[in-house]
Amino acid sequence: MEDDKTAKKSNWIEKLKERWQVESAWQVIIILIVFALTGFTVMYGKRWFFEVIGFDTNTPWYWKFLLWITLILPIYQAVLLFYGAIFGQFNFFWNFIKRTFGRLFFFINKK
Repeated sequence: MEDDKTAKKSNWIEKLKERWQVESAWQVIIILIVFALTGFTVMYGKRWFFEVIGFDTNTPWYWKFLLWITLILPIYQAVLLFYGAIFGQFNFFWNFIKRTFGRLFFFINKK
């Protein structure tokens, strides 16, 4: 019974290793830490940034959304690369961002 639980716990790490094409479970953990740090950094940075420019609860949602898409989304990518470089995973995150933006902007590459 204990071996079954251990197998299930490590199974999700193995799936991520295969999906992300990384070599070790430790690398998967580092990548997850980078995603977490990036998310927290951008979340708190967004709050600060919206306060600085004067956005509050009365600001229409569409202005917040428009600013989020045009500024914060690219900033997220830069922060992701920054943390990725600090943790020695710059190449993984550079390729991740290229794939992500390739999917978002697939219409640009159509010929």
